[in-house]
Amino acid sequence: MHSGHVLLEEPIRMASILEPSRASFFPAMTKIVGTLGPKSRSVEVISGCLKAGMSVARFDFSWHDPEYHQETLENLKAAVKITKKLCAVMLDTVGPELQVVNKSEKAISLQEDATVILTPDEGQEPSSELLPINFDGLSKAVKKGDTIFIGQYLFTGSETTSVWLEVGEVQGNNVVCVIKNSATLTGSLFTLHASQIRIELPTLSDKDKEVISSWGVQNKIDFLSLSYTRHAEDVRQAREFLSKLGDLYQTQIFAKIENIEGLNHFDEILQEADGIILSRGNLGIDLPPEKEVMLFFLVLRPCVDCTLLKPFLLLAKFVQRLIAKYRPTMPVLSVVIPRLKTNQLRWSFSGAFEMQLIMPCSSRLKEEFVARQSLIVRGLFPMLADPRHPAESTSATNESVLKVALDHGKASGIIKSHDRVVVCQKVGDASVVKIIELED
Repeated sequence: MHSGHVLLEEPIRMASILEPSRASFFPAMTKIVGTLGPKSRSVEVISGCLKAGMSVARFDFSWHDPEYHQETLENLKAAVKITKKLCAVMLDTVGPELQVVNKSEKAISLQEDATVILTPDEGQEPSSELLPINFDGLSKAVKKGDTIFIGQYLFTGSETTSVWLEVGEVQGNNVVCVIKNSATLTGSLFTLHASQIRIELPTLSDKDKEVISSWGVQNKIDFLSLSYTRHAEDVRQAREFLSKLGDLYQTQIFAKIENIEGLNHFDEILQEADGIILSRGNLGIDLPPEKEVMLFFLVLRPCVDCTLLKPFLLLAKFVQRLIAKYRPTMPVLSVVIPRLKTNQLRWSFSGAFEMQLIMPCSSRLKEEFVARQSLIVRGLFPMLADPRHPAESTSATNESVLKVALDHGKASGIIKSHDRVVVCQKVGDASVVKIIELED
């Protein structure tokens, strides 16, 4: 057929197509938040995750106690020291999550078309006919025909470890359900999600507040993942709570949207939160698959463009990470310099926790948060400089900090010889932008 031709400047050889792709010179711009769980909590595995690109470690408090997570965090610190790679810490709250309680961890077999009772009496032994849950208000929230999902992980539609239930009737505080698919529940904890049903529980539970006040404060978390965020007020209340906990006033809040109620208030939540996390698993229960795909396109657009909708002159007042917010195609290297203090008796400085292994640290200032919180920003690669370097140049010839940054960029593969680099630097009271070409 000669209806049309494609003209190429250079012919494409079959051999060139079959050749393995070369590794990209630039590092991946999109950041990775990795959940550290039972199979990913050893120093060896965490080190591998850091080398593979994990920049934020997520600690999910829906399961296990603070002591368990503390052990994992200590392993993360050791892995950071070994790999010399920065990593931020995110605490994921439990929130108003409904759970089936199975303290004995006995396997529970459920058969399609049979009935099972959901009861708030947690002292009951779970069985094929009775499942105790941690919420006494379910019977008031659901009605006949409502859909309930129970499982441990994401539902794929073909697995046998999760189950769909349909509410048949309400008997006092108990909910009688018809089982829609055969399944065997194994383990001690199962989440329960009532599709498109409002649950009258606080977004930040008393258990969450206790964990944040103890574990969160002790480890000076960088991010708080606020589970089941449904309104902007949820974020405001969480921020007010953090503001009373010392250094945690700097902790950024990521609103985790997991149901229709949160989606209905998405725009107002976006204005209050520092970031958005979409729970595909729970949202997939409230929405059909084809609508969930469309949702991600609609939601990601305002998340990407929200800072661009503001007037430039207003935005220019807030220069911190301004370049990265415009999502340039090139990586951005930021230099964070800890502050060094002495009271003539001991030295201290603020920096990321892998640098605290070098010097005793008695204070923690804003620089550490800036460095680690930058790890979640697309295309931004923070580095901690020696605290003895001046944070600002007193003259255009003072290039000590710039040299450190360029040497780090070369070593990490972000830049190479003969690249042109745009430098934004403070010189005295002025902000200087210059373009330099790297030598061999």
